Amino acid sequence: MAEYKVVEKFVSINGEGMKAGTLAVFIRFFGCNLRCSYCDTLWASSPDCPYDIMTEDDIVTYVKETGVHNVTLTGGEPLLRDNMDILLKKLSALPDIFIEIETNGSVDIRSYKSIAGNISFTLDYKLPYSGMEDKMFMPDFEAVDKNDTVKFVAAGKDDLDTMKEIVEKYNLANKTNVFISPVFGEIEPVTIVEYMIDNKLNSVKMQLQMHKFIWDPNQKGV
Repeated sequence: MAEYKVVEKFVSINGEGMKAGTLAVFIRFFGCNLRCSYCDTLWASSPDCPYDIMTEDDIVTYVKETGVHNVTLTGGEPLLRDNMDILLKKLSALPDIFIEIETNGSVDIRSYKSIAGNISFTLDYKLPYSGMEDKMFMPDFEAVDKNDTVKFVAAGKDDLDTMKEIVEKYNLANKTNVFISPVFGEIEPVTIVEYMIDNKLNSVKMQLQMHKFIWDPNQKGV
């Protein structure tokens, strides 16, 4: 049986993405291969971060016990875990379950795309301010479809210009859901809206991280 390092598991609302505002059960996995400048979960990759070892059956049991139908797998970077395909197959077999995988754009998602129709990917494209743009695995942005989301997190005009370039280059607005969010505290949301208006970004959705307005932005377990 496979084992997974889990640093948090909790029920809250989805703060962003296609299921924003709906209940979700979150499973946060230990470790990430990136170090983004604005990361708000860097603690989950710290060598001294405590974690629980859970099997896929443990995780499935926990999800069932919550009674919540939306499951968000996050991190860290969840797709760095060995045997993630095993967990996804078991979770996706649960009735009325929708699984969202929050992945950082550096890991190949293509082998997971055919596992089940109730699995979606929220795929980050790391813009220049993150310091991680060169780590992006670009074939992922060809693989996304209408079931998925590509998310950009911008801190300024350079980031917004790069977002526009990537959306156009990969025809993202016509094949998937595209969201743009501000780096919390670095750019005013109105600046993003004005950029969208000026550049006629009709199919891009601006989104704020809802949970950071409901709770303290640094609070865990929400």
